[in-house]
Amino acid sequence: MTDLRMTVPERMAFLHGDHVAVIAVEREDKPPLTVPIWYRVDESGDLEIWTELGSMKERFIRAAGRFSLAVHHDVWPYQYVSVGGPASIRENVSREGVMPIVSRYVTDDEIEAYLDANYTDDAVLITLRPKVWNSVDYNKETPDPTS
Repeated sequence: MTDLRMTVPERMAFLHGDHVAVIAVEREDKPPLTVPIWYRVDESGDLEIWTELGSMKERFIRAAGRFSLAVHHDVWPYQYVSVGGPASIRENVSREGVMPIVSRYVTDDEIEAYLDANYTDDAVLITLRPKVWNSVDYNKETPDPTS
């Protein structure tokens, strides 16, 4: 059987691609909260999301102290990376502080208008320090047409 797991460089290249993530965070009295969200990979390989102080995401991540994030490519050959680990929360984040995430998803011409409509002084950045990784790349199963 072919090993479909991605190597560390393959995982990082995939995560730097154009994807929206889905986060999952445990809740005490309900199933985990799972929601799509924009993200980025920082210089150290940690993953970062932007939300607001007091949002469900922030409150449940703060209570749990950890969360998981999954990114996938949903067209054959399928690929995904999921990662989980402890979270740290940084409050009082400036507009410039959220730019590395926003600029992945919004064109340069639209950034200021997007931030005018969506940024508030309650912005928080939540960093996931990866501890558990899962990945699959079905490209590894596809026969090489040159062989």
